[in-house]
Amino acid sequence: MVWVRAWVWVCGFFATLTLLPPTCGDPRALPQRGEGVLERAPPSRPAPMWDQPRLKPFFENTTRTRVVGAAGRTVYLHCRVGHLGDRAVTWIRRKGAHVLTVGLFTYTTDNRFTAVHSEGSNDWTLRIDLAQRADSGVYECQVSTDPKMSQPFHLQVVEAAAEVAGPRELHMVSGSNINLTCKVTGSPEPPQYIYWYRGATLINYSSRGGISVVTDKLSRTSRLILTRATTADSGNYTCAPANAEPASVSVYILTGEQPAAMQGGESAGVHCPARLTQLLLAITVANFHHLARR
Repeated sequence: MVWVRAWVWVCGFFATLTLLPPTCGDPRALPQRGEGVLERAPPSRPAPMWDQPRLKPFFENTTRTRVVGAAGRTVYLHCRVGHLGDRAVTWIRRKGAHVLTVGLFTYTTDNRFTAVHSEGSNDWTLRIDLAQRADSGVYECQVSTDPKMSQPFHLQVVEAAAEVAGPRELHMVSGSNINLTCKVTGSPEPPQYIYWYRGATLINYSSRGGISVVTDKLSRTSRLILTRATTADSGNYTCAPANAEPASVSVYILTGEQPAAMQGGESAGVHCPARLTQLLLAITVANFHHLARR
């Protein structure tokens, strides 16, 4: 029986060997590249954030692309870009293709142009200090994508100024009412305020009674009324809006005889004193008789 058990063990051992693959234990028999074995390609590089369709940079349509600014003031062009990633925003002026700013760096010798950006914000603003009418034109906000993205901005710089109705000099009788009306023209937006000055002093209600100032921002006008003017009210009156050049008028309050040109109350008129007329007539007659005798 012992030899039977030994025979069964030997048969089982050789049967196990026959089940092993022919390459077992022989490294030279391993399949080599190109011998019908599929090779797995390495994983591809992840697509950058800006290459994904939903995360590409885009211009927000909440910004104004047509801007009107006042000469001598600061003008802002706001360019808002979403999903900018690591791309740069460039401001150029289309006329001459002058590069003004790249990111927060200025590339023009005109230091009136600067780029403004707050960290975490998508607003890249071009700031123009002391704007001039020559600054009017088309500007482009560009993003360094491939192909390049660009959005144009149209800037118009106008000269805003105040204008006081009537002549530049007013001669009035003591006791009349001073009535001055100022209007702002050429301003891209209504002024936040309109102040009145007499000389260098701001006119206020505490200086004297009988002062009235009515300002209408919608029509961009302001009206100054001083009742019962005296000689102390004579001076240079200036209308000074917040966003426009000021305008001035000289007011003279006189007592006694009226001069040749004088405004009384709220209406203007030209008065010729009787004494002056008689004097001119007498001089004319005298000259006529003198010539007749010769």
